[in-house]
Amino acid sequence: QVQLVESGGGLVQTGDSLRLSCVASGRTFGSYAWFRQAPEKVREFVAANTWMGGAAKYADSVKGRSHIWRDNRNNVLFLKIMNLKPEGKGVYYCAAASGRLPPTEEDAWEYWGQGTQVTVSS
Repeated sequence: QVQLVESGGGLVQTGDSLRLSCVASGRTFGSYAWFRQAPEKVREFVAANTWMGGAAKYADSVKGRSHIWRDNRNNVLFLKIMNLKPEGKGVYYCAAASGRLPPTEEDAWEYWGQGTQVTVSS
């Protein structure tokens, strides 16, 4: 049974860093990603990487101040965003897919976690 379980959300100050974790289990994946859904908005792509790493890509909104990586030993997926902005608030979802880096549209990703809420205060 595939499971993706996120953690690390909560209240963050504008300008601070955010680090989210996602424990992946049940199978080996080809790639993984993070998405964000702000209140009353559609879920949007944040970052993705291949399971073996080395092919990270980021949304323009976080490019240059974020990092996506995986703890190979424990199959924990991470996303770090620095200098968090107010528009960074929302529910962050961990996603995974069988193939190598599907498109950034959410329909292309097969497996999803339940999400972790991030609130950004000014």
